[in-house]
Amino acid sequence: MDESRSPAWLTIVGVGEDGMAGLAEASRAALAGAEFVFGAQRHLGLVPAVASPDAERIEWPVPFAAGIERLLALRGRRVVMLASGDPFCLGGGSVVARHLAVGEWTALPAPSVFSLAAARLGWPLERTVCVGLHAAPLGRLRAQLAPRLRMLVTLRDGAAVASLAHWLVAQGFGASTLHVLEALGGVRERTRATLAAGYAFSDVAHPVVVGIEAAAEAHAVVPRACGLPDGLFEHDGQITKRPMRALTLSALAPRPGEHLWDIGTGSGSIAIEWLLTHPANAATAFEADPRRAQRARSNACALGVDCLQVIEGRAPAVLDGQPLPDAVFVGGGLSAALLEALWARLRPGTRVVCNAVTLESEALLAQWQAVHGGTLLRIELAEAAALGSRRGWKSAYPVVQWSTCR
Repeated sequence: MDESRSPAWLTIVGVGEDGMAGLAEASRAALAGAEFVFGAQRHLGLVPAVASPDAERIEWPVPFAAGIERLLALRGRRVVMLASGDPFCLGGGSVVARHLAVGEWTALPAPSVFSLAAARLGWPLERTVCVGLHAAPLGRLRAQLAPRLRMLVTLRDGAAVASLAHWLVAQGFGASTLHVLEALGGVRERTRATLAAGYAFSDVAHPVVVGIEAAAEAHAVVPRACGLPDGLFEHDGQITKRPMRALTLSALAPRPGEHLWDIGTGSGSIAIEWLLTHPANAATAFEADPRRAQRARSNACALGVDCLQVIEGRAPAVLDGQPLPDAVFVGGGLSAALLEALWARLRPGTRVVCNAVTLESEALLAQWQAVHGGTLLRIELAEAAALGSRRGWKSAYPVVQWSTCR
């Protein structure tokens, strides 16, 4: 059967705050012919008189995922799903489409809230960062904030705007201008501006989008180069220090869409910086110490990559059943048993980087490099420190780094 020619039983209709007045003729026709109309309570209220009087109106449950099974049970019937604006711009359309074959659905989008906000503010949408924070932590913004940057952010409700303003102040971005845009496209539309540090609105209507013109204190911006300052991470000393982290990330060579295993993650710094290189990247961090595992989770949330998966357990046993990675970093727990386990399960071409400090682990890497090739690098670093009334060089333990491909 050619799935591309199968009939579309589901029509995903985008609706704005202007309700029926903003619906295109095709959207009206889909609603008029529907047997079932799915939508959030707010969406159903925006189009009360368009659907056929015989159509069953079904309120989409919370959380969103709870409604997908009920929707799919109507496969083959004439069904309309209502969504905000453009269903495929940070909307529910893409979530539903993952469960359908090509040709089962069609979409009739309306302008997205980002398009409407950009039009009101006169901002070029292609140079504006757009982020959906309906159900995501504010920390997702942390690594993207920078002076003179413009962002559009959707939030769950009006109260969340105050939380955003207070969070920006805490991050050193209190001088940022916030444009609070409410109920765009509808009769309740309103736009107001304020500094984050002076935020005092108490009557913000939903739906709301906030435009941020970022302004920051000198220390507030997260650098984009590999090797973030150590002070951005909470740690107990178990951290790959900044220069070594930069060299390690260079050896790991992250590429968009790739997955990293960070074994013996400690503070999580390597996995976090891997994730920061591209939003499509994924990382799984393994840590035997529960306190360090929790610290890695906290660091990931603080730097906007709460997608980091941290698994507690000791390698190699903890690796069983995990999706295979594109690259592996071994920063703790290096042993012959671990390397043998990795070689037995990794796909050919997987990049592997190991850092060693002890004489025993150095000898192990030298043996494996002699057999499996790759690059063996000895790194010795020193920094200036007080030496009586003068200064001298304080050396760190030398690190031997082995990087190769499985």
